[in-house]
Amino acid sequence: MRKLTASNDMDGRFKNVELFTIGHSNQPLEDFLDLLKQHQITALVDIRRFPGSRAFPQFNQETLSTALRDHGIEYHWFESLGGRRPASKSAGPSPNLGLKNPSFRNYADYMATGDFQTGIEALSKIAAAKKTAIMCSESVFWRCHRRLVSDFWTAQGGLIQHIFSSGEIKPHQMTEGAKINQGTVTYPGPKTLFD
Repeated sequence: MRKLTASNDMDGRFKNVELFTIGHSNQPLEDFLDLLKQHQITALVDIRRFPGSRAFPQFNQETLSTALRDHGIEYHWFESLGGRRPASKSAGPSPNLGLKNPSFRNYADYMATGDFQTGIEALSKIAAAKKTAIMCSESVFWRCHRRLVSDFWTAQGGLIQHIFSSGEIKPHQMTEGAKINQGTVTYPGPKTLFD
């Protein structure tokens, strides 16, 4: 298991477990594989809810998993961490009204569910054993639910690095307005007169 010094002092369940994020975007498969090799990634966890692409078939699940295996990289698909979540049917208003984009708000609400918790726990086991990247389709993490997964991972004491198509790598910084309470993350809106 690889351990690093945490950039925060939280004593979360993923303390010092390193995780990378990457988006496949529209790049050729070989370029994507080169990025993974450049950063010595040995396990890729696909967090697309629907692991395919009509526009970029090189990133369809079967093609991608075969190419990764041929390059010595494990492939896992975690539908439980995938985006495109419907609005929560729970009673009461969302605790994530600070997220103006409904897709992000729906995903932040979903992060409180047992399905998400099961998926993130399974991800932590892989990341503790292998140099792991989570992948979705968006090229940059801030336009993707990887941003929210990264916030959650950070709130649990984990370390997140974002891989860009240029090969550059940047550490994650919590989303502005995010609130951490006992390892959970919410994105409350601004206080009103009656709060």
